[in-house]
Amino acid sequence: MRSSNPVLTRLGQLARNQQGTQSQYGQSQYGQNPFQNSFQQAPYGYPQAAPSAAGRVMTLDDVVVRTLALLALTAITAAGAWLLLPDGPMVTLAAIGSSLAGLVLGLVIAFARITNPLVISAYAVVEGLLLGLVSRWFEQAYGGIVVQAVAGTIAVFLIMAALYKFRILQATPRFTRVLVGALIGFVALSLLNLGLYLVTGKSPLVDYGTTGKVSFLAILFAVAGIVIGALTFVLDFAQVEEGVRYGLPEKYSWYCAFGLLVGLIFLYWQILRLLGYLRR
Repeated sequence: MRSSNPVLTRLGQLARNQQGTQSQYGQSQYGQNPFQNSFQQAPYGYPQAAPSAAGRVMTLDDVVVRTLALLALTAITAAGAWLLLPDGPMVTLAAIGSSLAGLVLGLVIAFARITNPLVISAYAVVEGLLLGLVSRWFEQAYGGIVVQAVAGTIAVFLIMAALYKFRILQATPRFTRVLVGALIGFVALSLLNLGLYLVTGKSPLVDYGTTGKVSFLAILFAVAGIVIGALTFVLDFAQVEEGVRYGLPEKYSWYCAFGLLVGLIFLYWQILRLLGYLRR
């Protein structure tokens, strides 16, 4: 499969160059790492340095273990927020604060390509706080909806993993461009809708209530979010596969796990919202 990530393509080229150099001379000249200078000029500023010959490289097991750890941390925090924080003004403030903190942390990690496990774990905790509070609110309005949303999220994730495994869906350059454009458009419309709601009280794309009839446009927007969220896993799986193939340093397994966590949380929100609409 042709790499859809120019950074990983660059890494693959450097890896092949290193193999050719080692097979011809047995070792690098003067014992230096031939990646060092090349990686200082890697595109998009990532990564800035390659692992040494003795350093561990990322494996699929690393990504799985770290993803499960982040999910466990998110779930524990969500359960604590659900059980320990009483209803009242503090809950509203905590929900608003955690949503803003999660947005900022997520953007910083994504664009700065942070691999620090403490920063990524902090994101999991903040999102867990928000998940617990909002999920409790949905559960109070619609009994059993949280279990349904969790089950739906797991089912969609497994389906997408199978579709990618059997190459029914692949992260081709065209697929990547279209999906990234759709995701940016969805997020932009969501923010515009939120701004419109705060200013005018009108919300055509997202219904924030728990009673009354839901518009067809709101339901369609929720379905679009589920489809987009599900398809983003194809890019996440490709990133993991290419990272393992090109021998990225072990620390980048945290970045891959972060991507999967973001996708799962995004998908959960969209499924929870759609189920709420259908309950009404």
